[in-house]
Amino acid sequence: MGFEVYDDETLEDLQLNNLWLIQKKDSFRFGMDAVLLADFAKAGPGDSVVDLGTGSGIVAILMSARTQAEKIIGLEIQPEIADMARRSVEGNGLSHRISIQQMDIREAASRLPVGKYDVVVTNPPYTRCGGGLINPNESRAIARHEILCTLEDVVKAAAHLLRVRGEFYMVHRPDRLCDIMVEMRKNQLEPKVLRMVCPRPGDPPSLLLVMGIRNGNPGMKLLAPLYIYDTDGNYTGELRSIYGLLMR
Repeated sequence: MGFEVYDDETLEDLQLNNLWLIQKKDSFRFGMDAVLLADFAKAGPGDSVVDLGTGSGIVAILMSARTQAEKIIGLEIQPEIADMARRSVEGNGLSHRISIQQMDIREAASRLPVGKYDVVVTNPPYTRCGGGLINPNESRAIARHEILCTLEDVVKAAAHLLRVRGEFYMVHRPDRLCDIMVEMRKNQLEPKVLRMVCPRPGDPPSLLLVMGIRNGNPGMKLLAPLYIYDTDGNYTGELRSIYGLLMR
């Protein structure tokens, strides 16, 4: 397959199923949170998935390799970033499984079928506006701060798109945990699984992974923490397993 790569972009070898990813040199680039989300999220044969705020398309592309989802739709509000993700999908020969749509997720309920999707995943902006310095790079600022969408917008969109008993997967920051639980329950996404991600044993968590079920029954399972480094400063076996060849 051929990739159309512009001068301000790089082509990254994901070292997984011969997949590649186009990224902007000076914009927000995917990090560990996206990889952890793609591993945490589950999708079965024939499932339809929506990735809210797909960015470079990294979560959608990784899920195409790691799950048997039939169709993955990535929504991205920034036209240039959506175009870049689309070129990654086309270059990898994944257009039959992944569709990138330039769309404001606040319009998703009116532009996509309501209550028809099996899985929704999201790696949303973590920080409220006014909750820290905003990056002067507009693309990075939009990815990190709730400039164009809030946590409430993301959860509401997921609830509209999911079928009853459909699954919602999100990576976020622990300091927003109370907000996350409130918004999920308010939108009938019952929190079912929570896992904290910690830099090392004994460190406070730096990320969280949460799964909710549309109209699910109450009752949440708290998984053992996922540690990034061991006490010697090396990546843990579990983290290496999640990253697989991506870590080489």
